[in-house]
Amino acid sequence: MKVMHIPVLPKETIEYLNPKPGDTIVDGTINGGGHSEEILNKIGDKGMIIGIDQDAGILNKLKERWKGRKNIFLANDNFRNLEKVLDSLKIEEVDGVLLDIGISSLQLEESGRGFSFQKDEPLYMTMRSDVDPGVLTAREIVNRWSEAELSDLIWNCGEERFSRKIAANIIRRREKKPIETTFELVDVIRESVPGFYRNNRRINCATRTFQALRIAVNDELGAFKEGLEAASKRLKKGGRLAVITFHSLEDRIAKKFFKDLADAGKGKILAKKPVIPSEEEIKNNPRSRSAKLRAVEIL
Repeated sequence: MKVMHIPVLPKETIEYLNPKPGDTIVDGTINGGGHSEEILNKIGDKGMIIGIDQDAGILNKLKERWKGRKNIFLANDNFRNLEKVLDSLKIEEVDGVLLDIGISSLQLEESGRGFSFQKDEPLYMTMRSDVDPGVLTAREIVNRWSEAELSDLIWNCGEERFSRKIAANIIRRREKKPIETTFELVDVIRESVPGFYRNNRRINCATRTFQALRIAVNDELGAFKEGLEAASKRLKKGGRLAVITFHSLEDRIAKKFFKDLADAGKGKILAKKPVIPSEEEIKNNPRSRSAKLRAVEIL
């Protein structure tokens, strides 16, 4: 079955990004291209989309879909390198930047790199599709990091209250046999948490640990901070930065960054509170449930 990546908060994102005919817009995490399709409808043939993604496989699918379109440039990179991408195109300023920080349905369902705890796959969790030797993977973390390092990671980046128990059980399990796959890790997590937590219908007990590992493997929080800084530097006056986050760690970073811009007189926050999906959207796309949209206009 073909997996479709459904863009989150599509109408609201376009409203706050406010792309106009002829605009140049950066989609820093282009994923399945859903938001960019909407942006293209607004900017027309004289506008330009610069799409960035670490996953070469996703970009290849987009190149095939948009074959013949001359106003789309796709870069296989991390949005933290946004300025480098713009420099390569000799573009000084842009009209808008979108950063949708969520992992795509394509990566969860089709990557084979261990993002989903519902599929038995190798424990990689790398956003890049090429897992080169020497690249940090989740497998390396769970099999080589110390108990204290694992506990701190799962607590700090996953906000997992049973982080110490999970870390201790990871150490015990790997002493018998290396933890190689997602299901092996899920098994350790399940035996580390109490029944009420293990059987929670709202959130899977492995969610926070997987989040922590993915953040560490891809330096997601560091990349996010650098991406926000780069975007604010390259936006024109009146240009807009829209950010969609999916957990509190990311949202706190975005909130503080936007507040600092506003306090310095460099930005105008466009919504006092983050925009969240409607009940209807959550029903149609359950993965949107934790999404928050924030936007700022550069002054």
